[in-house]
Amino acid sequence: MRSFRGGIHLEYAKESTERKRIIKMMPPEKAFILLQQHIGAPCEPLIAVGDEVKVGQKIGEAKAFVSAPVHSSLSGKVASIASVPDCRGGESTAIVIESDGKDEIWEGIIPYGDDLNLLSAEEIKRIVREAGIVGMGGAAFPTHVKLSPPSDKKIDSIILNGCECEPYLTADHRLMIERPEEVIFGLRAVMKALGVEQGYIGIEDNKVDAAERLKAVIGDDSSIKVVLLKVKYPQGSEKHLIDAILHRHVPSGGLPMDVGVVVNNAATAVACARAIKTGMPLIERVLTVAGPGVKEPCNLEVRIGTPFEDVIAECGGLLGSPTKIIMGGPMMGIAQYGLSAPVVKGTSGLLIFSQKEKGRIWTGPCIRCGKCVEVCPMSLIPLELSHLSEKGLFDEAEEYNILDCIECGACSYICPAKRQNLQLIRMGKAEIVAKRRNKLA
Repeated sequence: MRSFRGGIHLEYAKESTERKRIIKMMPPEKAFILLQQHIGAPCEPLIAVGDEVKVGQKIGEAKAFVSAPVHSSLSGKVASIASVPDCRGGESTAIVIESDGKDEIWEGIIPYGDDLNLLSAEEIKRIVREAGIVGMGGAAFPTHVKLSPPSDKKIDSIILNGCECEPYLTADHRLMIERPEEVIFGLRAVMKALGVEQGYIGIEDNKVDAAERLKAVIGDDSSIKVVLLKVKYPQGSEKHLIDAILHRHVPSGGLPMDVGVVVNNAATAVACARAIKTGMPLIERVLTVAGPGVKEPCNLEVRIGTPFEDVIAECGGLLGSPTKIIMGGPMMGIAQYGLSAPVVKGTSGLLIFSQKEKGRIWTGPCIRCGKCVEVCPMSLIPLELSHLSEKGLFDEAEEYNILDCIECGACSYICPAKRQNLQLIRMGKAEIVAKRRNKLA
């Protein structure tokens, strides 16, 4: 078994959904398609209020390179283009589409078939970009950008992240079990796009069933290897996957491409496969709904733009009054102030917690025990970073490599004083990034 230095062992709580098959949810009556669902520049609307649209039709164009277009997940009429609550706690511009109940496919959808030999590397990149595919593990980085590294970056390996190391989440696990052919097809497609001859799929050893399903599809193909990894959080982090599988260390301030590697998520590979085989852009995704505050935990395939409240209703509704709702996993997810936000491309799950799971809210003084240093997978000193951020000493925090923090939350989890280390470090990072932008401006 391979792994990395640091990290923590969690109560994974995946039992409620890990053996439940993916259920395809009916399209909502109204979809809220945010014009920015990814890292990078927002899209510009291509339609106007009152226009008729169909499933798969491009409705938001990406003008910048680091961006991704958005598409209609319904057929119907554009009711409005307005600011709506988003999953990050603010508001974002969205195209609101009212369904006509027909679910008609846009006539511009063109399938490219299942023979990759008929497509060039550039054609695959174009298909991926036009399909609006982004990283679906949560970061939502435009995939075509990863497939277009600078000429001086020589990529020799691709790693597919099948770890899904966050507690409760099982959407990727179920995809690898139920749709292994699409996972492998998508991996082969991105390998061809990058001209890479070696691909790896990293899977934690609590998902042996998924590993066996993928191996059966791979067969005798030696260009793709399934690598079992120790169950440890955050094993799914890009840099730690590279460390565990290839024993390469991404330098401080660097990217995976600096060591010749591109990392993609298993769900992203499935989206690439569907875009090539069927021509359908990214208009739906699989997510996990779990936690003790929901009646029927399950894995759902949901249209992009579906309100969270509709997703919860599909699972039987809430049990009592929840005390916390999280989009994503409990470690790196985003707490919600309600259920009005829509599903976006990076929505890997919805977790509903009651008072019992809320935990302690008191915070004590740092006793400098060093536990956060022991578990930090990036070999940082979280106690110093959080103190410097708390005092507003952001230049000093930058000297301590605060920007290398991957925000996994291990330091907050392990702290006996329950200090909000991660929140303080996030604040410090945001201040430093804002300062850099102002300087450039």
